[in-house]
Order: sequence, then structure tokens, then C-alpha cells
Amino acid sequence: MPYYESVYIARPDITAAQVEALTESMSAIIADGGGKVTQTEYWGLKTLAYRIKKNRKGHYTMMALDAPPMAVKEFERNLRLNEDVLRLMTIHVEELDDEPSVMMKNKNSRDERSRLSDREDENAEAATINELESSETPVANASELNGEQSAEDVTVDATDDAETLITSAGETVEEKSKGEDK
Repeated sequence: MPYYESVYIARPDITAAQVEALTESMSAIIADGGGKVTQTEYWGLKTLAYRIKKNRKGHYTMMALDAPPMAVKEFERNLRLNEDVLRLMTIHVEELDDEPSVMMKNKNSRDERSRLSDREDENAEAATINELESSETPVANASELNGEQSAEDVTVDATDDAETLITSAGETVEEKSKGEDK
């Protein structure tokens, strides 16, 4: 029997379970016609390249078929009549691949990459924490830096100009408020 690959896009407002039910009903049509579905892949809800029947997204499903041409024709006819199907495309292939399609490989590699990057992030955080704990850099407090000065004095010395500006602005505001009270 000839081999076919069929991909259809279902409306985005139906659930994934409804898409699976649609796939099962189409598989039954192929089986009634004397063929079999060798592989079914649900690719998920994906964004369309352009609007189809006022929809921007769709549920993609790929089916690998080993069926006579009349069964495939009936399969396509039923998909076209179904209101939930936006588009479909069936192609004749020389042989069917047992391995997952490119879409599923990309999805799996993306999942693996995210899991690996999560592990790498956790390892990097643990290494940073270990380095901080193991390093013995002495931390001096403000009183040790300037003899007997308090921490407030050190802060004022370090930002003397900024403190002066803030103080002068504060006095100006206080003077204005005193003048209003008089």
C-alpha cells in the first residue's frame, strides 16, 4: 500500500482532548478503509504565519498513514467537512519514518536545553555561594577604618559635599516654614 503523511490544523478554541478525539475518529475512517495509522503526533497549539478563517493560532497534528488511495480520499473528505479543521495537507511519501518528526525533535531538544540550563544555573549559584563562604576576606567596620570615629562620621566624611547640599536644602525648607509661622 502507498504511504501518506497528513497534517491538519484545528481551531484554537477547542481543547487538546477534542483534537485527540478528532484524530481517533479519523484513524477509525482509515481503519475502515483497509489502512492503518502508523504514527500520530500532536504538535500543540502554534501561531499561524497568517490568519486562516479569522484565527491566529491552531492545533497541529501529523498522522503517518499506510492506506489505499480511496481510504485517504475519504479521510480528507471527512476532515474538510469537519468545522473544527482549518486546513489540511496530505502528501504521498516513499517510506514512513519510525523516528519522531522534525517538529517533535525540536520540541524535545528545547525541553532538554531548558532542563540543562536550569541545572547549570543551580550549579553556578551553588558554586558562587561556596566561593563566598570559603573566601576569608576581612570585613572592616567603619570604626576600625577611622580610629575612634563612629560610622555616622565616616559616612559624612565620605559624602561631605552631598550632606552639605542636603543640609542646606533642609535648612531652607525649615526657614521657609518658620517664616510662615510668624
